[in-house]
Amino acid sequence: MIALTFVTHDGNRVETLARAGTTVMEAARTANVPGILAECGGACACSTCHVYVDPNWLPKLDDADEMEADLLDFVWQPDAARSRLACQITLTDALAGLIVEVPANQG
Repeated sequence: MIALTFVTHDGNRVETLARAGTTVMEAARTANVPGILAECGGACACSTCHVYVDPNWLPKLDDADEMEADLLDFVWQPDAARSRLACQITLTDALAGLIVEVPANQG
């Protein structure tokens, strides 16, 4: 199991465990993380699973593909360096301990 931490917009931390191969969005929904709406269910067709990746973890992630990058243009308060869609981050052992922040709004 891979540990990951969600930091909500008000500073609360939700720590959870998920299996390798699970997306960050799926882990958030399983753990009932507030603020992750995931309206499209992980199809990379909305932007309601927007998160900010902790800067220390950015080098361990692949770059966003074109579809994800296009959707990130529509998120609330995008951060060019840190914004990602949680449905597009698949957990691996290399991401054990990942920290992401949930914005105050989705959309």
